[in-house]
Amino acid sequence: MKLADINALDRAAFTKSLGSIVEHSPWIVDAAWKKRPFSDVDALHAAMMSALRGAPVETQLVVLRSHPELAGKAAIRGEMTADSNAEQGGAGLTQCSPREFSRLSALNRAYHAKFGFPFIIAVKGLDRASIIERFAQRLDHDRVTEFDEALTQIARISRLRLAAMLEA
Repeated sequence: MKLADINALDRAAFTKSLGSIVEHSPWIVDAAWKKRPFSDVDALHAAMMSALRGAPVETQLVVLRSHPELAGKAAIRGEMTADSNAEQGGAGLTQCSPREFSRLSALNRAYHAKFGFPFIIAVKGLDRASIIERFAQRLDHDRVTEFDEALTQIARISRLRLAAMLEA
């Protein structure tokens, strides 16, 4: 799909076409629609992130909580979105050794207990070891810092997803 095609869509079709860019949060895409036409993919992405960053903290928390844990229960049950499944698989998280899986499970529990939402990271270009290392490092953050970092990671993930979806 090309950006010109996206710009020409009515609101319902626009939201349907791009609604999966941010995990289970089509309202972000819907909010960006009114800022079209977009001059480029960066402008489209900026409009989406403006909607997310401008939302109340409680709404942002819902978005954070809609993301799956890394190699977590949703992955085991096959309940992740196609995008998340491909991203985690591409980073090798679907082929964890028992030791890596145990470490990720412990990190998921500790992170959720501390912050109240799952660990979010743009995994493209990272391997399991670097993901686990960053996961452990980010547990040292305070909640405000980590909340902001999680939103930043959503921005990275959504930008990668847009690039994959839209032709230049």
